[in-house]
Amino acid sequence: MNIRSLTRGDGVVIGAAVLLLIASFLDLYSIDGVPDSADLPNLWGSGPVVLSVILAGVIGAALVVVARGLPQVPKVAGLDLGQFGIAFTVFAAWSALGNIFDMAGGADNIGESSGTGPDPGIGMILSFVATLVMAGAAIATPLVPALQAALIPAPRPAAPQPYGGQPQGGYGYPGAQQPQQPYGGQPQPGQPFGGQPQPGQPQPQAPAGDFSPFWFAVPVPRPLFAEDGSPSPIAELAPGTWYLAVEQRGPALVAQTQDGRRGVLQDTSGIQRG
Repeated sequence: MNIRSLTRGDGVVIGAAVLLLIASFLDLYSIDGVPDSADLPNLWGSGPVVLSVILAGVIGAALVVVARGLPQVPKVAGLDLGQFGIAFTVFAAWSALGNIFDMAGGADNIGESSGTGPDPGIGMILSFVATLVMAGAAIATPLVPALQAALIPAPRPAAPQPYGGQPQGGYGYPGAQQPQQPYGGQPQPGQPFGGQPQPGQPQPQAPAGDFSPFWFAVPVPRPLFAEDGSPSPIAELAPGTWYLAVEQRGPALVAQTQDGRRGVLQDTSGIQRG
């Protein structure tokens, strides 16, 4: 499981699950006139609340987070684990709301005692808030770009490498010693023997435009398409990894992976520059 693929929305889901667990050890309900020293049950004292609120919420949060961290999400009955997790969180919030409105279940609807049941305790109220936030974050993360940003930013490289990804100090790096031609070696086309240009000889021209290669990381997994416009992706850029942008084509970037493959990144929203 790659924790660097988790988003801010996943962080909200995790925080809400922790709040739900804390709330589960607080009072299930409150009764007017009962002294503070009275030992009222917590949420674990109610079977329906444990099953439909606490466990459903925790399981839902775990499925959402695990589905985000797996490289390939398994599917059950045509739905992936993340979708099952969202359904669990919504069910937990709905169940908590029902318990807020009717803490005593059907017991307070018998005869003269109707409407005189206990009120929701602090634990029940906090559990409803936690499950509501959890469900909201799970649903909104795929829709809100701010929640799709990486929860753990990718570490910045020590220093940008030159175009082509050559290591510092290696062949091709500015200032590095270049290999000398052997005695009797042939000069390159357009150059005299020894590799030095003659006075008045045209110099190589720099690429047009003011684009400079830079390192970047993506907030969520994104496909990299072939430069020839093929609709099939040639690779997938993963969060937590730095890639080299070598060219800009309108809103898209031509990116190079660590293994030297080049492709077009069409969705550049939210990328982190190195």
